[in-house]
Amino acid sequence: MVELAGIVILGIIAQWVAWRLKLPAILPLILIGLLVGPVASLYTEDGQKLIEPIWNGTKGLFPGDSLYYFVSLAISIILFEGGLTLKRSEIRNVGPVITKLITIGSLVTFFAAGMAAHFIFDLSWQVSFLFSALIIVTGPTVITPILRNIPLKNDISAVLKWEGILIDPIGALAAVLVFEFISVGEGQAYTLTALIEFGKILLFGFTFGFTFAHALTFVIKKNFIPHYLLNVVSLSAVLLVFVMSDVFAHESGLLAVVVMGMVMGNTDLPNIKELLYFKESLSVLLISILFILLSANINIADLQLIYNWNTVALFAIIVFLIRPLGVFLSSAGSNLKLNEKLFIGWVGPRGIVAAGIASLFGSKLLAKGEPGAEFITPLVFMIVLGTVLLNATTARMFAKLVGVFLTKSEGILIIGASKASRLIGDYLNKNNRHVVLIDNNQTNINKAKALGLEAFTANIYSDSLTDNIELNDVGYLMALTGNSDINKYAVNNFEKQFGSNGSYRLVNADEMNNPENNPKEGLFSHTDDFIKLTETARKFPAVHEIELKDKEHYEALIEITKADENIVPIFLKMPDGNLQIISSFSTEFEDINNKYRLVYLGKMFDVDETKDEVEIELKEDK
Repeated sequence: MVELAGIVILGIIAQWVAWRLKLPAILPLILIGLLVGPVASLYTEDGQKLIEPIWNGTKGLFPGDSLYYFVSLAISIILFEGGLTLKRSEIRNVGPVITKLITIGSLVTFFAAGMAAHFIFDLSWQVSFLFSALIIVTGPTVITPILRNIPLKNDISAVLKWEGILIDPIGALAAVLVFEFISVGEGQAYTLTALIEFGKILLFGFTFGFTFAHALTFVIKKNFIPHYLLNVVSLSAVLLVFVMSDVFAHESGLLAVVVMGMVMGNTDLPNIKELLYFKESLSVLLISILFILLSANINIADLQLIYNWNTVALFAIIVFLIRPLGVFLSSAGSNLKLNEKLFIGWVGPRGIVAAGIASLFGSKLLAKGEPGAEFITPLVFMIVLGTVLLNATTARMFAKLVGVFLTKSEGILIIGASKASRLIGDYLNKNNRHVVLIDNNQTNINKAKALGLEAFTANIYSDSLTDNIELNDVGYLMALTGNSDINKYAVNNFEKQFGSNGSYRLVNADEMNNPENNPKEGLFSHTDDFIKLTETARKFPAVHEIELKDKEHYEALIEITKADENIVPIFLKMPDGNLQIISSFSTEFEDINNKYRLVYLGKMFDVDETKDEVEIELKEDK
């Protein structure tokens, strides 16, 4: 009982430490597992581990095949959750580089790492290629924390994120298929029998996954399941699919749950968000338990097995040769620059799928007496721990070294995707500024996407907002919702992370009626609240530019916009094309000349009338 509770407690502590230090959780989890497992046997009085998953075959927390069953079920849930995040629309838009990375890059890793393992450790070809299949995967759970605080161009971070998401099931499938070749071959791995078993995995995996995904989607849409049972019924359905598929075709269950997740993730399921949140929380708990258990299950003898220069050579070849080679071949002919390719080639940490399936298959092959199977688990854990540690400690420095580190974040995050926000976002996008809109209204988000804008549904109060690595080049924040509390919350909580160059929000009615109390972060003039912005966008849905003469001309125009309910000043456009957000204290600009332009939303200025009105106001000022 103490050991079970200790695993959960240590796992959550490791997750918290990782969040606090902004590291991948896998790093402290593996280290804790090693400390309470094999390392503990060096300093305990009786030479035993503090946590012993399996001891003497029939003793420990998971005696016999219990650990194998638990790992299998846990990985099935984790892979299902990963499958849910895959969207066909996103796959179409990620570009040819990512498509090549998950195809050509995977093949390069598979064959090159397999040959390296074969010749360096003198392993059989079967075991060598099982090892190489296991290290194909990277994984968003380890990449996201590494990149979250590194300002990068959006296309670099997007390539790394989507490669990690898409390659997880590919790597898992490759490992399952190679394992099946080893299992059924027994000396004749390339016989007709092996190919038949190979085909059965594909047949039953895809069939069960596809069929049950549609069946579960149907019963959810028809409200046959009460809301409070939705998550647990879905969980039981995943376990059912995994077990049933595995009964009909051994080791086809993992493929079945990945397919099931992908199909459900791409259907119009009304409760998909709740399902994702539940599965995400469950995955965090399972990952915490799994890594500690799997690390603790390694023995000192396993670590001593790879405690040599051969391991260093294999690691160096995989990290410094095979990964960059796969990236350069995949990005040939793309718009990526040399330094961008170098950075992508440097960042390739392995994650839970590699470690979990390695422990699973390694123990099974070891039990069957497969020569060289004892190397699988420790070698894969070495690659996982080494790549995570290397990338977590050097990614930021390497980004600066190769010149992909953005010294100035020019992207703009807009909170709220109303019509006015979409008009402003569209203008920014056409002026080559990275703009992201978020809203909890799916209709607004769909309209924003129809304009070609980057937009997604999100809750401003959710911690998951900070997990989107596409926002790492954002330096400005504009809160444009109709809720004053949300606008204030956005500025106060995300100013340092997303608004390092400036955080702004719409003023509320009280602030608008008391200009002297107008906040510094107030947007536009102190007469422009959400109501005026919305009405202006409704009556005159367009963004215009007008050439300025000097600072006095600019100030006079601002005064006109305050008196006109159909004009809202937005940006000051510099001679070099850069845009400066206009705040309530808009008179702070200096040295304005005829090369500057005022960008505004709403009714177009009549040039002649404007000229007369400006001249009148200038005379009155004098």
